[in-house]
Amino acid sequence: MSNGSKVLDFERPIVELESKIQELKVLSEGSAGSADMSHEISRLERKAAELQKERFASLTPWEGLQLAKHPDRPYTLDYIGEILTDFVELRGDRAYADDPAIISGMGRFEGKPLVVLGHQKGRNTKENLYRNFGMARPEGYRKAQRLFELAERFALPVLCLIDTAGAYPGIGAEERGQSGAIATSIEMMTRLKVPTVSIVIGEGGSGGALAIGVTDRILMLEHAVYSVISPRGCASILWKDPDAERTAAEQLRMTASDLSQLGICDEIIPEAVGGAHRGLTVTAAAIQEALRRHLGELEALSVTERLDRRYDKYRRIGHLEVVPGAI
Repeated sequence: MSNGSKVLDFERPIVELESKIQELKVLSEGSAGSADMSHEISRLERKAAELQKERFASLTPWEGLQLAKHPDRPYTLDYIGEILTDFVELRGDRAYADDPAIISGMGRFEGKPLVVLGHQKGRNTKENLYRNFGMARPEGYRKAQRLFELAERFALPVLCLIDTAGAYPGIGAEERGQSGAIATSIEMMTRLKVPTVSIVIGEGGSGGALAIGVTDRILMLEHAVYSVISPRGCASILWKDPDAERTAAEQLRMTASDLSQLGICDEIIPEAVGGAHRGLTVTAAAIQEALRRHLGELEALSVTERLDRRYDKYRRIGHLEVVPGAI
C-alpha cells in the first residue's frame, strides 16, 4: 500500500499490525538482540498473514464495494502495463472529441496483437477531473465503437477492462446522445465476429459498464462488483435516501461470488491477499493466466459457434418466475 493511502475500517487492524512489524524491523537493524526480535517479527508476520486471509475471506457486500472502489486499486493503465507489450493508445471518436475516461488502443498479449479498451480513473483530484472519475461521455463510447470496427477489420480479439460507477449523466452528455451511444456499443458487441473478453477490475456500474461488457466471456476480479445500478443510485430511487447505500449494496447481489452463482460471471480471478492494491504484479499474473485460457478457447471456435454461444449466453441471463396464486 502506498504511503498516505486511505485505510478502510476493516483493513485497519491488519495495517496497524504491519506497521508494528515494520517498526520492529527498523529497531532490529544492528541491535544486539536482533535474533530474539527476528523470532518475534516472524511470529507477527504469520499472525498478520492469517488475520488478513481470514478477514478478506468473509467480507460483506458493503465491505466488498469499499474495496472495489479503493483509491489505491490498480486501474486499466496499470494492468495494461503489466500484461501487454507494445501498447499504442488510439484517441478520439472522429466526430467530436477524445474522452480520457476510456483508454483504448492496440498492444500485444504474449506476442499476439489485440485491441484493448477500459475505463480509467485518476489518482488525485487533478487526474480525476481529467478522467471524469472514469465516467465516460458519448464520445468515449463512440471511440470504443471505432476500436470495435478496427478489431473486426484486422481480425483481432478484444479485451475490455471495466471500472466505472456508470456513464456520465451530465446535460452535455445527454445532449450529445449518451443513451444512443451506449445502445450502439452494446449492439456492436453482440455481433462482433472476433473473440471478446471483458474483465471487471473494480466497479461495474449500470449501462456505462455494460457498453463495453457484452462479450463472449465476463470475468471478474475477486473483489470487484458489477450491478445494474450503483448502490447510491439505487438507494436514492427506492428509499429516497442516499444513506441507504449500505442496504442497497446488500440487496443488489453485486459481488463476484453472487454473479458467478447467477451465471453472469464466467470466472472469478483471484487477487493478491488483501486486495489488488496490495499486489499489482500478483493480480496481473492471475489476469494473464485467465485471459490466456479464455482467448485460447474462444479462438478455437468458428465464428458461427462464437456468435451462437454469445447469443445463448445473454438469453440465459435473467428469467421470470411465476409465484402460484400471485396472478
